[in-house]
Amino acid sequence: MAAPPRAAPAGEPISEAEALARLRQGADPSQQYYAAWWVGRMRCGHPDTIPLLQQALRQRRPRDPGAGVEENAVARNAARSLGKLAPASAIAIPDLLDTLEDADHGLREAAARALGEIGAVEAVEALCQRLASGPESAGAQEPGSPRLQEPCEALLEALGEIGVARPEVIAVMRPFIDHPRPLVRSAAARSLLQLSGDPCWGELLVELLGHPQLQVRRAALMDLGAAGWRPALAAISATLAENSLKLIALRGLVERGQGEPGELALFASMDALL
Repeated sequence: MAAPPRAAPAGEPISEAEALARLRQGADPSQQYYAAWWVGRMRCGHPDTIPLLQQALRQRRPRDPGAGVEENAVARNAARSLGKLAPASAIAIPDLLDTLEDADHGLREAAARALGEIGAVEAVEALCQRLASGPESAGAQEPGSPRLQEPCEALLEALGEIGVARPEVIAVMRPFIDHPRPLVRSAAARSLLQLSGDPCWGELLVELLGHPQLQVRRAALMDLGAAGWRPALAAISATLAENSLKLIALRGLVERGQGEPGELALFASMDALL
Protein backbone atom coordinates (compact mmCIF):
# COMPACT_ATOMS: atom_id res chain seq x y z
CA MET A 1 0.00 0.00 0.00
CA ALA A 2 1.31 3.43 -0.93
CA ALA A 3 2.21 5.75 1.90
CA PRO A 4 -0.16 8.68 2.45
CA PRO A 5 1.05 12.06 1.15
CA ARG A 6 3.22 13.96 3.61
CA ALA A 7 1.41 16.82 5.31
CA ALA A 8 2.97 20.11 4.31
CA PRO A 9 3.85 22.55 7.10
CA ALA A 10 1.85 25.78 7.23
CA GLY A 11 2.83 28.09 4.42
CA GLU A 12 4.53 25.39 2.35
CA PRO A 13 3.10 24.62 -1.11
CA ILE A 14 1.15 21.36 -1.28
CA SER A 15 0.92 18.73 -3.98
CA GLU A 16 -2.10 17.57 -5.93
CA ALA A 17 -2.09 14.31 -3.96
CA GLU A 18 -2.14 16.14 -0.65
CA ALA A 19 -4.88 18.53 -1.81
CA LEU A 20 -7.08 15.57 -2.75
CA ALA A 21 -6.31 13.86 0.57
CA ARG A 22 -7.34 17.00 2.43
CA LEU A 23 -10.59 17.10 0.49
CA ARG A 24 -11.34 13.46 1.28
CA GLN A 25 -10.92 13.77 5.06
CA GLY A 26 -13.79 15.24 7.04
CA ALA A 27 -12.25 15.90 10.43
CA ASP A 28 -10.63 19.27 9.69
CA PRO A 29 -12.71 21.72 7.62
CA SER A 30 -9.84 24.22 7.46
CA GLN A 31 -7.83 21.63 5.52
CA GLN A 32 -10.79 21.04 3.19
CA TYR A 33 -11.26 24.79 2.77
CA TYR A 34 -7.72 25.31 1.51
CA ALA A 35 -7.78 22.19 -0.65
CA ALA A 36 -11.08 23.17 -2.27
CA TRP A 37 -9.50 26.49 -3.24
CA TRP A 38 -6.21 24.90 -4.34
CA VAL A 39 -7.66 22.44 -6.87
CA GLY A 40 -9.49 25.26 -8.63
CA ARG A 41 -6.56 27.63 -8.56
CA MET A 42 -4.29 24.96 -10.03
CA ARG A 43 -6.92 23.73 -12.51
CA CYS A 44 -6.45 20.23 -11.11
CA GLY A 45 -7.38 17.62 -13.73
CA HIS A 46 -7.29 14.51 -11.55
CA PRO A 47 -10.42 12.36 -12.10
CA ASP A 48 -11.27 12.49 -8.38
CA THR A 49 -11.27 16.28 -8.21
CA ILE A 50 -14.78 17.07 -9.36
CA PRO A 51 -16.50 14.27 -7.38
CA LEU A 52 -14.67 15.43 -4.26
CA LEU A 53 -15.74 19.04 -4.90
CA GLN A 54 -19.32 17.86 -5.36
CA GLN A 55 -19.08 16.10 -2.02
CA ALA A 56 -17.66 19.24 -0.40
CA LEU A 57 -20.44 21.31 -1.96
CA ARG A 58 -22.99 19.19 -0.11
CA GLN A 59 -21.38 20.03 3.26
CA ARG A 60 -23.79 22.78 4.16
CA ARG A 61 -24.60 22.22 7.82
CA PRO A 62 -22.89 24.85 10.02
CA ARG A 63 -20.10 23.47 12.17
CA ASP A 64 -19.11 24.50 15.66
CA PRO A 65 -17.57 28.01 15.23
CA GLY A 66 -14.66 26.80 17.37
CA ALA A 67 -13.63 24.53 14.50
CA GLY A 68 -12.26 27.58 12.67
CA VAL A 69 -13.98 27.13 9.32
CA GLU A 70 -17.66 26.31 8.98
CA GLU A 71 -18.76 23.79 6.37
CA ASN A 72 -20.49 26.44 4.30
CA ALA A 73 -17.11 28.08 3.77
CA VAL A 74 -15.82 24.79 2.37
CA ALA A 75 -18.87 24.55 0.11
CA ARG A 76 -18.35 28.09 -1.17
CA ASN A 77 -14.77 27.32 -2.17
CA ALA A 78 -15.95 24.07 -3.78
CA ALA A 79 -18.50 26.00 -5.87
CA ARG A 80 -15.90 28.54 -6.95
CA SER A 81 -13.50 25.80 -8.02
CA LEU A 82 -16.20 23.97 -9.97
CA GLY A 83 -16.62 27.17 -11.98
CA LYS A 84 -12.89 27.34 -12.66
CA LEU A 85 -12.82 23.72 -13.81
CA ALA A 86 -15.39 24.18 -16.58
CA PRO A 87 -16.28 22.53 -18.90
CA ALA A 88 -15.33 19.27 -17.15
CA SER A 89 -17.35 20.34 -14.11
CA ALA A 90 -20.62 20.36 -16.08
CA ILE A 91 -21.44 17.07 -14.36
CA ALA A 92 -21.86 19.13 -11.15
CA ILE A 93 -24.64 21.32 -12.58
CA PRO A 94 -27.41 19.50 -10.62
CA ASP A 95 -25.47 20.03 -7.38
CA LEU A 96 -24.95 23.70 -8.16
CA LEU A 97 -28.64 24.14 -9.01
CA ASP A 98 -29.52 22.59 -5.66
CA THR A 99 -27.04 24.93 -3.97
CA LEU A 100 -28.71 27.90 -5.67
CA GLU A 101 -31.65 27.26 -3.32
CA ASP A 102 -29.52 27.36 -0.16
CA ALA A 103 -30.28 29.86 2.59
CA ASP A 104 -26.61 30.98 2.63
CA HIS A 105 -26.36 34.17 0.56
CA GLY A 106 -22.65 33.76 -0.15
CA LEU A 107 -23.15 30.17 -1.22
CA ARG A 108 -25.92 31.15 -3.65
CA GLU A 109 -23.57 33.78 -5.06
CA ALA A 110 -20.74 31.27 -5.56
CA ALA A 111 -23.11 28.75 -7.16
CA ALA A 112 -24.51 31.35 -9.56
CA ARG A 113 -21.06 32.42 -10.68
CA ALA A 114 -20.01 28.80 -11.20
CA LEU A 115 -23.11 28.10 -13.29
CA GLY A 116 -22.27 31.12 -15.42
CA GLU A 117 -18.66 30.02 -15.91
CA ILE A 118 -19.84 26.54 -16.91
CA GLY A 119 -22.38 28.04 -19.30
CA ALA A 120 -25.19 25.98 -17.79
CA VAL A 121 -28.22 26.53 -20.00
CA GLU A 122 -30.14 24.33 -17.56
CA ALA A 123 -29.72 27.06 -14.94
CA VAL A 124 -31.41 29.91 -16.82
CA GLU A 125 -34.89 29.27 -15.42
CA ALA A 126 -33.66 29.01 -11.83
CA LEU A 127 -31.52 32.14 -12.14
CA CYS A 128 -34.44 34.08 -13.60
CA GLN A 129 -36.73 32.89 -10.82
CA ARG A 130 -34.41 34.31 -8.18
CA LEU A 131 -34.45 37.68 -9.96
CA ALA A 132 -38.11 37.68 -11.00
CA SER A 133 -39.35 39.76 -8.05
CA GLY A 134 -37.23 42.64 -9.34
CA PRO A 135 -35.24 45.40 -7.65
CA GLU A 136 -38.00 46.00 -5.10
CA SER A 137 -37.73 42.49 -3.63
CA ALA A 138 -34.78 40.42 -4.90
CA GLY A 139 -32.78 43.64 -5.08
CA ALA A 140 -33.91 45.02 -1.73
CA GLN A 141 -31.44 45.36 1.13
CA GLU A 142 -31.59 42.74 3.86
CA PRO A 143 -32.65 44.21 7.22
CA GLY A 144 -29.61 44.94 9.35
CA SER A 145 -27.17 43.97 6.58
CA PRO A 146 -25.51 45.70 3.61
CA ARG A 147 -26.37 42.68 1.45
CA LEU A 148 -29.31 42.48 -0.91
CA GLN A 149 -31.96 39.78 -0.55
CA GLU A 150 -30.37 37.99 -3.53
CA PRO A 151 -26.81 38.11 -4.91
CA CYS A 152 -28.12 40.13 -7.85
CA GLU A 153 -24.76 40.92 -9.44
CA ALA A 154 -23.80 37.25 -9.61
CA LEU A 155 -27.22 36.16 -10.88
CA LEU A 156 -27.25 38.82 -13.61
CA GLU A 157 -23.69 38.12 -14.70
CA ALA A 158 -24.36 34.39 -14.85
CA LEU A 159 -27.26 34.95 -17.24
CA GLY A 160 -25.03 37.06 -19.47
CA GLU A 161 -22.29 34.44 -19.49
CA ILE A 162 -24.70 31.61 -20.29
CA GLY A 163 -25.96 33.63 -23.24
CA VAL A 164 -29.61 32.59 -23.62
CA ALA A 165 -31.12 35.74 -25.14
CA ARG A 166 -34.80 34.84 -24.92
CA PRO A 167 -37.19 37.80 -24.51
CA GLU A 168 -38.35 36.55 -21.10
CA VAL A 169 -34.75 36.45 -19.85
CA ILE A 170 -34.07 40.01 -20.97
CA ALA A 171 -37.40 41.11 -19.44
CA VAL A 172 -36.30 39.80 -16.03
CA MET A 173 -32.94 41.56 -16.26
CA ARG A 174 -34.07 44.90 -17.64
CA PRO A 175 -35.54 46.41 -14.41
CA PHE A 176 -32.16 46.10 -12.66
CA ILE A 177 -30.79 48.85 -14.92
CA ASP A 178 -32.67 51.21 -12.57
CA HIS A 179 -31.37 49.66 -9.33
CA PRO A 180 -30.10 52.25 -6.83
CA ARG A 181 -26.74 50.49 -6.49
CA PRO A 182 -24.33 51.28 -9.36
CA LEU A 183 -22.65 47.85 -9.11
CA VAL A 184 -25.96 46.15 -9.82
CA ARG A 185 -26.65 48.55 -12.70
CA SER A 186 -23.21 47.71 -14.09
CA ALA A 187 -23.85 43.96 -13.89
CA ALA A 188 -27.22 44.37 -15.57
CA ALA A 189 -25.78 46.52 -18.36
CA ARG A 190 -22.97 44.05 -18.95
CA SER A 191 -25.31 41.10 -19.31
CA LEU A 192 -27.86 42.94 -21.42
CA LEU A 193 -25.01 43.99 -23.71
CA GLN A 194 -23.86 40.38 -23.94
CA LEU A 195 -27.34 39.10 -24.73
CA SER A 196 -28.67 41.84 -26.98
CA GLY A 197 -25.62 43.57 -28.44
CA ASP A 198 -27.50 46.88 -28.05
CA PRO A 199 -24.84 49.62 -27.77
CA CYS A 200 -26.97 51.59 -25.28
CA TRP A 201 -25.86 49.16 -22.57
CA GLY A 202 -22.21 49.62 -23.49
CA GLU A 203 -22.69 53.38 -23.32
CA LEU A 204 -24.17 53.04 -19.84
CA LEU A 205 -21.06 51.12 -18.75
CA VAL A 206 -18.84 53.83 -20.22
CA GLU A 207 -20.77 56.40 -18.16
CA LEU A 208 -20.02 54.35 -15.05
CA LEU A 209 -16.29 54.60 -15.83
CA GLY A 210 -16.62 58.22 -14.73
CA HIS A 211 -18.33 57.41 -11.42
CA PRO A 212 -16.78 59.12 -8.38
CA GLN A 213 -16.33 55.81 -6.53
CA LEU A 214 -13.25 53.79 -7.53
CA GLN A 215 -15.06 50.51 -6.76
CA VAL A 216 -17.71 51.35 -9.36
CA ARG A 217 -15.13 52.33 -11.97
CA ARG A 218 -13.32 49.04 -11.37
CA ALA A 219 -16.53 47.06 -11.80
CA ALA A 220 -17.42 48.87 -15.03
CA LEU A 221 -13.94 48.13 -16.39
CA MET A 222 -14.33 44.43 -15.69
CA ASP A 223 -17.85 44.39 -17.11
CA LEU A 224 -16.80 46.07 -20.36
CA GLY A 225 -13.95 43.59 -20.69
CA ALA A 226 -16.28 40.65 -20.02
CA ALA A 227 -18.69 41.92 -22.67
CA GLY A 228 -15.86 42.57 -25.14
CA TRP A 229 -17.34 45.91 -26.21
CA ARG A 230 -14.65 47.45 -28.40
CA PRO A 231 -16.13 50.95 -28.75
CA ALA A 232 -15.11 51.40 -25.09
CA LEU A 233 -11.39 51.18 -25.92
CA ALA A 234 -10.57 54.88 -25.48
CA ALA A 235 -12.73 55.23 -22.38
CA ILE A 236 -11.13 52.20 -20.73
CA SER A 237 -7.64 53.52 -21.41
CA ALA A 238 -8.52 56.90 -19.88
CA THR A 239 -10.29 55.58 -16.76
CA LEU A 240 -8.99 56.72 -13.39
CA ALA A 241 -8.15 53.24 -12.12
CA GLU A 242 -5.19 50.91 -11.82
CA ASN A 243 -3.38 50.11 -15.05
CA SER A 244 -3.47 46.43 -14.14
CA LEU A 245 -7.28 46.46 -14.21
CA LYS A 246 -7.37 48.43 -17.44
CA LEU A 247 -5.08 45.81 -18.99
CA ILE A 248 -7.44 43.03 -17.87
CA ALA A 249 -10.37 44.88 -19.43
CA LEU A 250 -8.47 45.45 -22.68
CA ARG A 251 -7.47 41.79 -22.78
CA GLY A 252 -11.19 41.00 -22.56
CA LEU A 253 -11.80 43.16 -25.62
CA VAL A 254 -9.13 41.21 -27.48
CA GLU A 255 -10.31 37.75 -26.41
CA ARG A 256 -14.04 38.33 -26.87
CA GLY A 257 -13.83 40.36 -30.04
CA GLN A 258 -11.50 38.21 -32.15
CA GLY A 259 -11.91 38.90 -35.83
CA GLU A 260 -13.34 42.38 -35.26
CA PRO A 261 -11.54 45.50 -36.50
CA GLY A 262 -9.33 47.50 -34.18
CA GLU A 263 -6.76 44.88 -33.12
CA LEU A 264 -3.79 47.18 -33.72
CA ALA A 265 -5.32 50.01 -31.70
CA LEU A 266 -6.06 47.61 -28.87
CA PHE A 267 -2.52 46.27 -28.73
CA ALA A 268 -1.13 49.81 -28.90
CA SER A 269 -3.27 50.81 -25.93
CA MET A 270 -2.13 47.78 -23.96
CA ASP A 271 1.52 48.54 -24.74
CA ALA A 272 1.03 52.13 -23.53
CA LEU A 273 -0.17 50.86 -20.15
CA LEU A 274 2.75 48.48 -19.59
